[in-house]
Order: sequence, then C-alpha cells, then structure tokens
Amino acid sequence: MLDIEAYVGGRHHVEGVAKVYKLSSNETPLGPSPAAVAAFRDAADSLEIYPDGGATALRTAIGQKYGIDPARIVCGTGSDELLSLLTNAFMGPGDEGIYSRHGFLVYEINIRAAGGVPVVAEETDLTASVDAILAKVTDRTKIIFLANPNNPTGTYLPFDEVRRLHGALPPHVLLVLDAAYAEYVRRNDYASGLELALTGDNVVMVRTFSKIHGLAALRLGWLVGPAAIVDALNRIRGPFNVNAPAIAAGAAAIADDAHVAAALAHNDEWLPRLTEAFAGMGLTVTPSVGNFVLIHFPDTPGRTAREADEFLCRRGLVLRAVAAYGLPNALRMTIGSSEANALVIAALAEFMSAGRHG
Repeated sequence: MLDIEAYVGGRHHVEGVAKVYKLSSNETPLGPSPAAVAAFRDAADSLEIYPDGGATALRTAIGQKYGIDPARIVCGTGSDELLSLLTNAFMGPGDEGIYSRHGFLVYEINIRAAGGVPVVAEETDLTASVDAILAKVTDRTKIIFLANPNNPTGTYLPFDEVRRLHGALPPHVLLVLDAAYAEYVRRNDYASGLELALTGDNVVMVRTFSKIHGLAALRLGWLVGPAAIVDALNRIRGPFNVNAPAIAAGAAAIADDAHVAAALAHNDEWLPRLTEAFAGMGLTVTPSVGNFVLIHFPDTPGRTAREADEFLCRRGLVLRAVAAYGLPNALRMTIGSSEANALVIAALAEFMSAGRHG
C-alpha cells in the first residue's frame, strides 16, 4: 500500500495573505441551498440517534427528482466511498481497471488498493477515447472508470460514444460513469448515463452533492445501477455510512430547483467570460462543460504555470496545479464568485504582460 500516491486536495491557505479566494476544489460560489442548511440544523436536535441505515428519505428524494425506484439507489459518504465500494466489490489481486490518461486520481488509488492493476487509456485532445479504452480491455479487465465530464480537463463524451463504449464491452466488465459535474453540462448530445444505469446489467452511474448542491463538507454521494450490483454494495458498505444531518440536508438540497438554477445561471455567465478572457491573453483554455477551466501556460521562463501559480497565490488567488494529472504546464480554476473571477482575470493579465516585457 505504501506505493500508492495519496490524493491531495486543493490548496486553501496562503501564508501571510489575509484574504484567500479558494478556486482549487471546484466548490460552488453560491454555497448550499438555504433549505439544506435548515434541514441540517434541525437534525442537530437528534444527534444521539443513529441515522437510518438505508438513507430512506434521501433515496426517496433522489428517486422523486429523477423518476428512479429508490431501491436502485445507494448513498455513500461522498461519491469517493461509492467508487471505493465498487472497486472492492468487483476487483481483486491481478484484475485490471481502466481509466483515461487524465482521469480522476482516485481511480488509480482505488484500483491499487484492491490489489488490481491500473491500465491507462490515452486520450485525444484531452478527451477520453472510446477506441483507446476498448483497445485496453482484456479477459482480466473488471472495471472501467469514465468521468463524464472529466476533471480536470472539463471535456466530455457525447452520449452516443458512451453508448458505443458500453455496447462493445463484454459482460464481465463493469462500466462506472462518474457524473459528478453532470448538472453543469449544457450540450444537447450529453447525457449523464442514468438511462444506461437503469437498463444495462454492467453499468452504474455515480453522482455527488459536493458540486452544484454545495454540500462538500458533508461528504455525500449517490449511485444508481442494476439491482444485483446495488445488492452487492449494500452487503459490504457500512451499516450507517451516511450520517443523519447529511441525509436531511441532501434530501432538501435535491428538491431545491431554484437554487440549482441560480448556480447554473452563474456558471453559464462566467464559463465563457473566463474562457474568452484567458484566450485573449494568449493562453490556451481547454473547452470545458463543467464549473472549472483548465488553463495552459507556455513552457517559457517567466510565464510558466508554476510561476503563474506563485504570482496568483501572492494575491490570495488559489488555483489548482495539476502536474499530478500529467499536466505540469496547466492550472485548473474553479469558477468562483464574480469578485474572485474578476480578480483572476486582472491578475493573469498583469502576469502575462510582465512575462512579455520581462
């Protein structure tokens, strides 16, 4: 286990800087739904009581939102726990798990933790490639992780491509569709994978409350899949794996359509504004459908991603270095508040101008 590289979250503190704008963890600048906050506080009156081990109220609320039988839903301590449960349930020593080159780092960690062999499929233009993934499938393949949209690139696969991937897989391979950012996508050819998870025997869809719902501190996620897979996960998960305040807050959050709409409107305004602003500075921005942008810097002294990161941090603007994802010349920026976004635009314009004249 000591050969596994630990996952490191986004930086949130800068020594000597009074006000920090944290744009390193893809959190929503709007915060949680007021209804979710109220439900969380109400739950504080019963902290001596064990939570409902089946998270019934939460599964019911999710089912009502998406038209799903709650019996097909499993809730967990963040989508991270669900990804770990899936890996432990379906992989063992020597089994192979596939993910794309710039996929979520947790996939490799989970595969290695289960004694499996991580297998990387190359991407095309920082986008997962169905053909590259299929070329890596062997008799030892047990699981494929596909983040759609992907973090940290912000790219996505159209649903026709996801369907093509699933249709070409042998029955012994489980396709895990990680749709953590699904709510942000505005493309007509995108689908979260819910339909496949409800109709296929070897596919699940995983979602989170940490992003658009603003409940990252509560660690809350959910999964939908075939009855047999749900049954297997319920047998191995902890009996009280989701705490009572999280259950209450999640049920309230998923029913607050107005709060989600406000978060989407903010994202729809700033995603193109940031992309255009950075491109206007001569920086390359990977087209994103999420709540973040991946900004590429030249490998030129005075203008590198590392130097940009240091420059921004001195001004309290914390982005995410993504060298661990194989992207040493890029920074990922969460779409933050209007104030934070404007400050980053101004600071990067200053940085790039200084680099040109340095």
